[in-house]
Amino acid sequence: MRLLLAEDEAAMSEAVTDILEYHKYQVDAVYDGREALDYIRNAQYDGIILDIMMPKMDGLEVLRTIRAEGIGTPVLLLTAKAQIEDRIRGLDLGADDYLPKPFAMGELLARVRAMLRRREQFQPDICTFEDLSLNTSTGELSCGGEKVILPKQEYQLMEVLMHNHGIYLSTEDLLEKVWGYDAETDTGSVWVYISYLRKRLQKLGSRVKILVRRGIGYTLGT
Repeated sequence: MRLLLAEDEAAMSEAVTDILEYHKYQVDAVYDGREALDYIRNAQYDGIILDIMMPKMDGLEVLRTIRAEGIGTPVLLLTAKAQIEDRIRGLDLGADDYLPKPFAMGELLARVRAMLRRREQFQPDICTFEDLSLNTSTGELSCGGEKVILPKQEYQLMEVLMHNHGIYLSTEDLLEKVWGYDAETDTGSVWVYISYLRKRLQKLGSRVKILVRRGIGYTLGT
């Protein structure tokens, strides 16, 4: 699952990013409203965590703009404890939920899970394809009685491939979906992690293979 976190307080942003990534979410962190709007327009997210009080453009203006543009990605607003009017306005503008500061990280995780469950296209905790099952909560990939916990990047790549099985994704597509569109890495990383996953599938004894069409991309098949 890919999230955008828009929070201008560096320490708070780092703490939230760390806890979300620990729980297998991919997080793009930005620090002002204009940057948040740019990211939302140029990438696909499963959910957005949006602080209201941000420089350059506040969170409510970002929310108003994306909803006016037809972007329906779920949004969780972070608000100051006393900002009752902002919470009401945010919900009226199309926010899915709000969380007052300060908050416990456990509650943040629960709110994020609830927000993602309310997406129009719900994706269950267990993603399956042929004889493979991927637990999106734990990162466990299993086939028959064999199982393995995938490291972060392998998990995120496998999740993308399983949700798009039968669709050939280019190395550039995979790089953007897994590492982020402004990631400081290159397509060589995709090839390396494709190789890792092929070895995982072979070791698990799965009949699923990562297929490639030269000049087109990769997909899962048998």
